[in-house]
Amino acid sequence: MVLGIAQDAGYPQTLCYRPHCMTAWQDKSLRKMATSLAVVDHVHKAQYLFEATPDLPQQLYLLQQEWSNPDYQLQAVFLTHAHMGHYTGLMHFGRESASTKQLPVYAMPQMRSFLENNGPWSQLVKLNNIELKGLQNKREVVLGNVRVTPVLVPHRDEFSETVGYLIKGKTKTALFIPDIDKWEKWDTAIEDLIPQVDYALLDATFYSADELKGRTMAEVPHPLVVESMDRFRDLPPEQKRKVIFIHLNHTNPLLDSSSPESLAVTDAGFRVASEGLVLPL
Repeated sequence: MVLGIAQDAGYPQTLCYRPHCMTAWQDKSLRKMATSLAVVDHVHKAQYLFEATPDLPQQLYLLQQEWSNPDYQLQAVFLTHAHMGHYTGLMHFGRESASTKQLPVYAMPQMRSFLENNGPWSQLVKLNNIELKGLQNKREVVLGNVRVTPVLVPHRDEFSETVGYLIKGKTKTALFIPDIDKWEKWDTAIEDLIPQVDYALLDATFYSADELKGRTMAEVPHPLVVESMDRFRDLPPEQKRKVIFIHLNHTNPLLDSSSPESLAVTDAGFRVASEGLVLPL
């Protein structure tokens, strides 16, 4: 289940009062939460969260609304990297809030070390609110009916490495890469991975190169949506349908499902993620 689709800071974004943000400030129904997924194993009544975003309380409530059975429990959290929208929601598991007991949090080595050695996150470890579980590149973790494999991807790794995830259920597989630098920087051809999965939730931070006024896009070299669509143009229709764009910056016109850019994406055979979207695994 998709719990959020926006870039780290959500939509609208702090200190943004330009027209594209004012629309959502004035109409709460248009606001979007930071990118996150939940995986639900109905056999084991287990819930797994991918990313701990600043919007975590609302996102877990969204999950609770969908599956309100009290027997379903959050069993683990998987983190991709140490940028604000992907791990800072861990604070809500601390003693000032939920005060969880040894909630498993899966992280790569640098990410794990960052949490262990920097406050306030280290307090979560010290007080046993969370229990850090190590991950290794391309080594599968099996939890009930869910199999999770981290895959290293190139990104701005100031504090930790960055991974995407292959998430396998009983019958289908999802690829989740919310953050990556240009596709050509990766040693894996993304168009070769898409046929191997059933859903590909991919970085769509920026639609085009003219979104950041006064800043160079070289500082944030995400694959542009227009670049991804061009790269995937020769995929057959059934493969294009697997591509679901996610992690949208507040400037991204795909946040408006009626925009010409959104229509261009769907007309080309691709999809844009929406909060509450359920994908059977």
